[in-house]
Amino acid sequence: MQELVNIFIKGVFVDNMIFAYFLGMCSYLAVSKTVKTGVGLGAAVIFVLGITVPINYLLENYVLKEGALAWLDPSFAEIDLSFLSFIMFIAVIASIVQLVEMLVEKFAPALYGALGIFLPLIAVNCSILGGALFMQERQYASIAEATSFALGSGVGWFLAIVAIAAIREKIRYSHIPAPLRGLGITFILTGLMGIAFMSFMGIKL
Repeated sequence: MQELVNIFIKGVFVDNMIFAYFLGMCSYLAVSKTVKTGVGLGAAVIFVLGITVPINYLLENYVLKEGALAWLDPSFAEIDLSFLSFIMFIAVIASIVQLVEMLVEKFAPALYGALGIFLPLIAVNCSILGGALFMQERQYASIAEATSFALGSGVGWFLAIVAIAAIREKIRYSHIPAPLRGLGITFILTGLMGIAFMSFMGIKL
């Protein structure tokens, strides 16, 4: 249990998708103009990561990697389908994002209109595929560990976009030099927040 908590906390603070790896920056910058849309997209990212990473973990360990098909028949032990990893991971992500889009459109049409094109673009959000690839690289021992990592990464992305959205709402009334208004000041703030999050790298987990 302690290991799951460690993985979760590391995903939120130490290996934050935005501030440590700068993954998913396009959606982060475009949808963080208001806290409401930031919360909506952040929750969608948590949901998509929490579903896709465990599914991709099962795919990786029981279908794709060398010897994964041995559970079907010992004669399949030498089959290696790892070259299909990218396309299978992306197919799973696209399917879940389509499900999320339909649910948001059905139950929160106002949020669906506010998010616009950036909701289906979760399918090409670097942080979603990054979660699957990090899971593959780190070779987690169980699906529980993979799920803990996915939820931690999602919560970390959620915190990042909500934090920058709150700051952008406040600085709207500040006297910012004209050349820095909009994305300019947002990039500067993101860099400063990234430096601040580097302090969490001293946590011993």
